[in-house]
Amino acid sequence: MDFALSDDQRDLTDMIRRFADDRFPTETVRAFGEPGGFDRARWGELAALGTFGIALPEDDGGVGLPVVDMVLVHETLGGALTPGPLVAASLLAGLVPGVLEGEVVPAIVDRPTHGPIVVEHLRDADVLVVVDDDGLRVLPAAAVTARHIDHPTDPATPVSVVEALPDEAPIGGAALVARLRLLGSLYASAQLVGNSEASTTLAVEYAKERHQFGRPIGSFQGLKHLLADCLVRTEVARSSVWAAGVIADEPEAGDLARAVAGARVLAAKAGTENAKTGIQVHGGMGFTWEVDAHLFLKRAWVLETQFGDPDGAAEAVADTLVG
Repeated sequence: MDFALSDDQRDLTDMIRRFADDRFPTETVRAFGEPGGFDRARWGELAALGTFGIALPEDDGGVGLPVVDMVLVHETLGGALTPGPLVAASLLAGLVPGVLEGEVVPAIVDRPTHGPIVVEHLRDADVLVVVDDDGLRVLPAAAVTARHIDHPTDPATPVSVVEALPDEAPIGGAALVARLRLLGSLYASAQLVGNSEASTTLAVEYAKERHQFGRPIGSFQGLKHLLADCLVRTEVARSSVWAAGVIADEPEAGDLARAVAGARVLAAKAGTENAKTGIQVHGGMGFTWEVDAHLFLKRAWVLETQFGDPDGAAEAVADTLVG
């Protein structure tokens, strides 16, 4: 595999990064978490870039690029803490009318086998897509009775609890469900990689500016080791996620399920551990609402459970090794 980015891929990620920095600054990210704060105009602008249809065939209205390019886009969006149901929109563009154009805001949930049904972004969604082994069920969000959580883990990721879901005829089949589950996990892992890099960058910049005993705190050996570990975790996770993206486009290159599971394990560790280190570097100030360091940790905690979790992914990798 050649992991060197092409000029087109660099241009694509640069464009997404500039857009995210300009249209989704931190104050906008925070505003998205407020009731009624979801900005449909900005969501529509993000869709107008072709973001959700990157990997959708041109005949279906998409851009027609490979999945690995969508992985790069999600990594970039994750680094910018871009709010909204990004994974849901990327999975459902071309399947649910209006999602590709940003006119319909989707929420998606993989129906749990037990326990409450916890749905992200339902509060602001137009449709809820329920994924289970039988296929996809598309429901009007307004038809779903839900209890919205006042203080979710990530303030910019509203969460609702649904006691029961209306029954609708499924669309698609087992093959489509399996593909969506793998891509959903892959895109969330890509955002975790971007998150881990951005939280490290924030910590490094602070370590250069904050002085103690007449020296930048970043000059102390103990802090250098912590931040070097962050860099290593990010690069290892990035290689794994990119490899899974390549395999999604070239199935003959490896086992996609194993690659996605391995990527989840490494990306979740990089995202959460780097964000914790970032808060540690910021000291007590890192826990306060005014400092962005804790936003990365809270987003990482949310992302690591989308379409699977690290423990389940580790079990999946282990099964392939002993099976």
